[in-house]
Amino acid sequence: PSFGFLFDIDGVLVRGKTPIPAARTAFQKLVNSQGQFLVPVVFVTNAGNCLRQDKADQLSHLLGVPISQDQVMMSHSPLRMFKRYHEKCVLVSGQGPLLDIAQDLGFCQPITIDTLREKRPLLDAVDHDRTPNVLHSQEQLFSLSTVVLFGEPVRWETSLQLIIDVLLTSGYPGNPYEQENYPHIPVLACNMDLMWVAEAQSPRFGHGTFMVCLENIYKKITGKDLKYEALMGKPSRLTYQYAEHLIRAQALQRSWEQPIQTLYAVGDNLMTDVYGANLGLGWEQELARSAAACCRSVLVCTGVYDPRGAAPRAGPGQAAFHGHRDFSFEPALVQPDHVVPDVDAAVDLVFQLEGFAP
Repeated sequence: PSFGFLFDIDGVLVRGKTPIPAARTAFQKLVNSQGQFLVPVVFVTNAGNCLRQDKADQLSHLLGVPISQDQVMMSHSPLRMFKRYHEKCVLVSGQGPLLDIAQDLGFCQPITIDTLREKRPLLDAVDHDRTPNVLHSQEQLFSLSTVVLFGEPVRWETSLQLIIDVLLTSGYPGNPYEQENYPHIPVLACNMDLMWVAEAQSPRFGHGTFMVCLENIYKKITGKDLKYEALMGKPSRLTYQYAEHLIRAQALQRSWEQPIQTLYAVGDNLMTDVYGANLGLGWEQELARSAAACCRSVLVCTGVYDPRGAAPRAGPGQAAFHGHRDFSFEPALVQPDHVVPDVDAAVDLVFQLEGFAP
């Protein structure tokens, strides 16, 4: 094969924990009788609440084909490359097995919001039922050098408060806020999705919504913009470059000598899957010659995208732009190359376009 697939998961293969019927049909076409993939496939999800192996096991069960962790890319996967932060004491925000995820990525000293709250119980004061009865000493126990946002947390008011505390004290939460500590300590953020689709009829808040809250609180307090050291997860170019690296690694492992020329990004969200795939069109100028020549977006209608809805726009009186604050709106970037009903139709279309007969 001279092409590969980048599959989104939520809204393309599943809704919440419920498989989309077309997904199993599609994946039977992608493997041979021994269960080996006929083309390189990577699952690129903006989820960040589990380990790659757990997601691979879940997908294997849902799709009925064997999937390895090397085929799974979580929103936080590119953090493996940020080695300069791995030895530092970092605050991690999100849900799921956060310490396991952080350590698997290479972080040696991760501290969760819950641990910080235990060490600094006076900082979390919104929920009066959780206010400590005994005043604890504010003795300094540790300092934090970086904030890592894996995904949306459960108790937003606690996470928002404590992250702001860390940023405004240069990593010494519990100390008085400093006036001159800008730019603040580094913030690494994964998954900018404003909304995502589960079993409910309408989209749900995503980590991007939490980030909007954090950014606006920081600016309201300081008058300055919160700055990110890096943004990853779709639609960041970094994420697609890393996914392309995984595609090439698969082809090499299978001894497929023909270079991978085209990647087909199959997703349900204009602002993540389509925007990111279109950003990737500049790869050939930026990466090594072995990189894929182009990335094509295939939009399905089983998730966030509603063909009856208004297209994203930027400007007063027009439909809202759901992308992250740091990504500019360009109409061409949210124009999919192809629109199909579901993932099964997407696989059929790509096989037809490539003249590929399994």
